[in-house]
Amino acid sequence: MTKLQQMGLQILPLLLAGSVGGCAWMTSGMQQRFAVCSYDHAWDAAIDAVKDRSADTMDKDAGLIVTEWLEIPMPGRPYGIFRRDVADSKDRSRLTLKVKRVDDVARISFIEERQSWVFRGGSRLFGWAPTDPSDEVMRDIQRRLDAKLQEHGCTVT
Repeated sequence: MTKLQQMGLQILPLLLAGSVGGCAWMTSGMQQRFAVCSYDHAWDAAIDAVKDRSADTMDKDAGLIVTEWLEIPMPGRPYGIFRRDVADSKDRSRLTLKVKRVDDVARISFIEERQSWVFRGGSRLFGWAPTDPSDEVMRDIQRRLDAKLQEHGCTVT
Protein backbone atom coordinates (compact mmCIF):
# COMPACT_ATOMS: atom_id res chain seq x y z
CA MET A 1 0.00 0.00 0.00
CA THR A 2 1.41 3.40 -0.95
CA LYS A 3 1.77 6.32 1.44
CA LEU A 4 -0.99 8.15 -0.42
CA GLN A 5 -3.40 5.25 0.09
CA GLN A 6 -2.49 5.01 3.78
CA MET A 7 -3.06 8.72 4.22
CA GLY A 8 -6.42 8.42 2.42
CA LEU A 9 -7.51 5.68 4.81
CA GLN A 10 -6.60 7.88 7.77
CA ILE A 11 -8.50 10.89 6.41
CA LEU A 12 -11.61 8.97 5.27
CA PRO A 13 -13.18 8.70 8.78
CA LEU A 14 -12.77 12.44 9.29
CA LEU A 15 -14.46 13.20 5.98
CA LEU A 16 -17.35 10.86 6.79
CA ALA A 17 -17.82 12.36 10.26
CA GLY A 18 -17.79 15.87 8.79
CA SER A 19 -20.37 15.03 6.15
CA VAL A 20 -22.71 13.44 8.70
CA GLY A 21 -22.33 16.47 10.98
CA GLY A 22 -23.09 18.75 8.04
CA CYS A 23 -26.28 16.87 7.27
CA ALA A 24 -27.34 17.05 10.92
CA TRP A 25 -26.75 20.80 10.90
CA MET A 26 -28.90 21.24 7.79
CA THR A 27 -31.91 19.58 9.47
CA SER A 28 -31.47 21.04 12.97
CA GLY A 29 -34.68 22.61 14.12
CA MET A 30 -36.78 20.55 11.68
CA GLN A 31 -39.71 18.92 13.48
CA GLN A 32 -41.72 15.96 12.25
CA ARG A 33 -45.19 14.56 12.77
CA PHE A 34 -46.26 11.10 11.61
CA ALA A 35 -49.92 10.54 10.82
CA VAL A 36 -51.75 7.33 9.98
CA CYS A 37 -53.93 8.52 7.12
CA SER A 38 -53.90 9.13 3.41
CA TYR A 39 -51.48 11.53 1.79
CA ASP A 40 -54.40 13.73 0.68
CA HIS A 41 -55.67 14.13 4.25
CA ALA A 42 -52.15 14.92 5.53
CA TRP A 43 -51.66 17.45 2.71
CA ASP A 44 -54.99 19.16 3.50
CA ALA A 45 -54.11 19.31 7.21
CA ALA A 46 -50.73 20.88 6.42
CA ILE A 47 -52.40 23.51 4.22
CA ASP A 48 -54.96 24.26 6.96
CA ALA A 49 -52.23 24.59 9.62
CA VAL A 50 -50.60 27.52 7.77
CA LYS A 51 -53.66 29.09 6.15
CA ASP A 52 -53.12 32.29 8.18
CA ARG A 53 -50.05 33.01 6.00
CA SER A 54 -49.80 33.66 2.29
CA ALA A 55 -48.30 30.78 0.34
CA ASP A 56 -45.28 31.22 -1.92
CA THR A 57 -45.08 27.56 -3.01
CA MET A 58 -47.77 24.87 -2.86
CA ASP A 59 -46.65 21.82 -4.84
CA LYS A 60 -48.75 18.80 -3.90
CA ASP A 61 -46.82 16.39 -6.16
CA ALA A 62 -43.51 17.36 -4.50
CA GLY A 63 -45.17 17.65 -1.08
CA LEU A 64 -43.79 21.15 -0.52
CA ILE A 65 -45.42 24.18 1.10
CA VAL A 66 -43.42 27.40 1.59
CA THR A 67 -45.06 30.52 2.98
CA GLU A 68 -44.27 34.13 2.08
CA TRP A 69 -42.18 36.15 4.53
CA LEU A 70 -44.26 37.52 7.41
CA GLU A 71 -42.85 40.61 9.16
CA ILE A 72 -43.28 40.71 12.94
CA PRO A 73 -42.72 43.94 14.93
CA MET A 74 -40.20 43.45 17.77
CA PRO A 75 -40.36 46.71 19.80
CA GLY A 76 -37.72 47.43 22.40
CA ARG A 77 -34.95 45.23 20.99
CA PRO A 78 -31.64 46.93 21.85
CA TYR A 79 -28.51 46.68 19.71
CA GLY A 80 -24.84 47.49 19.94
CA ILE A 81 -22.47 48.01 22.82
CA PHE A 82 -24.52 50.94 24.16
CA ARG A 83 -27.76 48.88 23.95
CA ARG A 84 -29.60 51.50 21.90
CA ASP A 85 -33.22 50.88 20.94
CA VAL A 86 -33.96 50.26 17.28
CA ALA A 87 -37.08 52.22 16.38
CA ASP A 88 -37.90 49.94 13.46
CA SER A 89 -37.00 46.60 15.10
CA LYS A 90 -38.62 43.61 13.42
CA ASP A 91 -38.23 39.96 12.55
CA ARG A 92 -39.48 38.10 9.54
CA SER A 93 -40.58 34.51 9.40
CA ARG A 94 -41.14 31.96 6.65
CA LEU A 95 -42.43 28.40 7.16
CA THR A 96 -41.52 25.35 5.09
CA LEU A 97 -43.55 22.15 5.34
CA LYS A 98 -42.80 18.87 3.57
CA VAL A 99 -45.39 16.11 3.30
CA LYS A 100 -44.15 12.67 2.32
CA ARG A 101 -45.70 9.24 1.92
CA VAL A 102 -43.99 6.61 4.06
CA ASP A 103 -45.73 3.24 3.53
CA ASP A 104 -49.13 3.57 5.22
CA VAL A 105 -48.33 6.78 7.09
CA ALA A 106 -47.61 10.36 6.10
CA ARG A 107 -44.63 12.28 7.48
CA ILE A 108 -44.99 16.03 7.80
CA SER A 109 -41.77 17.95 8.48
CA PHE A 110 -41.79 21.66 9.23
CA ILE A 111 -39.33 24.40 10.08
CA GLU A 112 -39.36 28.15 10.51
CA GLU A 113 -36.73 30.28 8.79
CA ARG A 114 -36.36 33.47 10.79
CA GLN A 115 -34.38 36.65 10.24
CA SER A 116 -33.93 39.79 12.34
CA TRP A 117 -33.59 43.37 11.15
CA VAL A 118 -30.26 44.24 12.74
CA PHE A 119 -27.56 46.88 12.77
CA ARG A 120 -24.84 45.80 10.36
CA GLY A 121 -22.65 48.86 10.01
CA GLY A 122 -20.95 49.94 6.82
CA SER A 123 -22.82 51.43 3.90
CA ARG A 124 -25.94 49.40 4.73
CA LEU A 125 -26.54 50.28 8.37
CA PHE A 126 -29.36 47.79 8.80
CA GLY A 127 -30.22 44.53 7.09
CA TRP A 128 -31.67 41.04 7.51
CA ALA A 129 -29.58 38.48 9.39
CA PRO A 130 -30.46 34.85 10.15
CA THR A 131 -31.57 34.05 13.70
CA ASP A 132 -32.93 31.00 15.54
CA PRO A 133 -36.49 29.84 14.90
CA SER A 134 -39.05 30.93 17.46
CA ASP A 135 -39.98 28.16 19.91
CA GLU A 136 -43.39 29.78 20.24
CA VAL A 137 -44.04 29.65 16.48
CA MET A 138 -42.82 26.04 16.24
CA ARG A 139 -45.10 24.95 19.15
CA ASP A 140 -48.03 26.80 17.56
CA ILE A 141 -47.52 25.11 14.19
CA GLN A 142 -47.20 21.71 15.87
CA ARG A 143 -50.40 22.29 17.89
CA ARG A 144 -52.34 23.47 14.82
CA LEU A 145 -51.00 20.64 12.67
CA ASP A 146 -51.98 18.02 15.26
CA ALA A 147 -55.47 19.52 15.56
CA LYS A 148 -55.97 19.65 11.78
CA LEU A 149 -54.71 16.08 11.34
CA GLN A 150 -57.23 14.89 13.92
CA GLU A 151 -60.02 16.89 12.24
CA HIS A 152 -59.19 15.05 9.00
CA GLY A 153 -59.49 11.70 10.80
CA CYS A 154 -55.75 11.02 11.09
CA THR A 155 -54.06 9.35 14.05
CA VAL A 156 -50.95 11.28 15.08
CA THR A 157 -48.02 9.19 16.29
